[in-house]
Amino acid sequence: MFLRTIPSTIPRALASRGLVCRSLSQRKVNWIWATQVSEQNLENKCFNLTPSRCLSFGATSKVYPSWLYRSFQTSRLLCDNIKIVETPPFAESVSEGDVRWDKVVGDAVAEDEVIGEVETDKTSIAITSPVSGVIVEFLVEDGSTVVAGQQLVKIEVTEGAGAKKPAAAPSPPTPKQDAEPAMDVTTPPPTTPPPIPPVPEGPMVVHAAPEIPAQPTQPPAAHVPAPTPAKPPTGPGGIPTRATGTRTEQRVKMSRMRQRIAERLKDAQNVNAMLTTFNEIDMSAVMSMRKKFKEEFQRKHGVKLGFMSAFLKASAHALTEMPVVNAVIDDLEIVYRDYIDISVAVATPKGLVVPVLRNVEAMNFADIERGLGELGQKASLGTLAIEDMDGGTFTVSNGGVFGSLYGTPIINPPQSAILGMHGIFDRPVAVNGKVEIRPMMYVALTYDHRLIDGREAVTFLRQIKSGVEDPYSILLEL
Repeated sequence: MFLRTIPSTIPRALASRGLVCRSLSQRKVNWIWATQVSEQNLENKCFNLTPSRCLSFGATSKVYPSWLYRSFQTSRLLCDNIKIVETPPFAESVSEGDVRWDKVVGDAVAEDEVIGEVETDKTSIAITSPVSGVIVEFLVEDGSTVVAGQQLVKIEVTEGAGAKKPAAAPSPPTPKQDAEPAMDVTTPPPTTPPPIPPVPEGPMVVHAAPEIPAQPTQPPAAHVPAPTPAKPPTGPGGIPTRATGTRTEQRVKMSRMRQRIAERLKDAQNVNAMLTTFNEIDMSAVMSMRKKFKEEFQRKHGVKLGFMSAFLKASAHALTEMPVVNAVIDDLEIVYRDYIDISVAVATPKGLVVPVLRNVEAMNFADIERGLGELGQKASLGTLAIEDMDGGTFTVSNGGVFGSLYGTPIINPPQSAILGMHGIFDRPVAVNGKVEIRPMMYVALTYDHRLIDGREAVTFLRQIKSGVEDPYSILLEL
């Protein structure tokens, strides 16, 4: 970019009267207005400064030769190589979050590589690098609270920064130098022999040194530093994974997601009149069906046949028959919903999340298993969005994957009921007057007693029991 300067007499006049530059293009300072230029007797006139060989004024058409002004050329600005990464956009219900960095200053990053994440009270949003380069500076510290659009990190743009550098070729070995200089083979041998040493006149007497008794000495005691206590191993977020017995304490900031979980669970206890009813389910029929059709089911639909599809389908069938369990209290009104969106509790390293499977009443077993697989994969990768967890009219929590015998789940607000599944264990049960060993599961239904009476709750849970113990009745919509 070229820029021509005006004669030395004009800048003083313009600077004293006020100079305003409207725009700067690649090769031209477009319009410069001078309010008063008394030296040239110009008032409220304009002139055009171009990279040509003259300086012309629009009012007087006066021309100045090129030797009266100078020119210079600027190089590419350094800021063109710096890319500033901002906070990713949030959902409408999220206003801020805590940032956590996975990289440090000086690390090379590739395009679209994850360099950190913003943890909100509902999910985590990945921060990716828009270019390949090297991290120059973090504008916010790890753990700081950020808002949407805030500048986070500076990255210097380079070519191929994320690629690994080739290993340097080993340097050739240097020849080892001899300790003694080599003999010059061109030097002639000496012609005269060296002189003979004189012969001693008497025998040589060797005087032995007097013996000095050894003094018993003790080596100085070495300074042994005090053993430092072993630091307990930590996992993601600095959370200890096991106790080492060193009698130390460690304080870790509670994540936003954990804070939100604690707040919602406590609100559920304070608002709802929660009551839990129990029952047990004979899993023989559904296990027999799964064993018989699991290979053909996976071959046709591409997903495995599990137990969750039977429970979700049975829950959707029961919710259709008893819409009060699918309803919710809103102030002084009861909201009855004619759709069934079931939230499925999933345990992740960051906390409990409840992604939603929508319109379960219109799904078959394959659709349910496919939807659960997609949600489970997102939860394990930490890519669940706000939309994946928003809403829900009923929740199913499967504590049986951890070996739970039975428990009382807590309602997921703003819902009115939650079904708790537990482990499958062989137990003796009475079947047609005989004692048999059957695979049994305890189930629990926690409900809001303000809205759902005991009769509806028990009837609802018995319908789920009937649907799981006889899955063909659900398939036949009986």
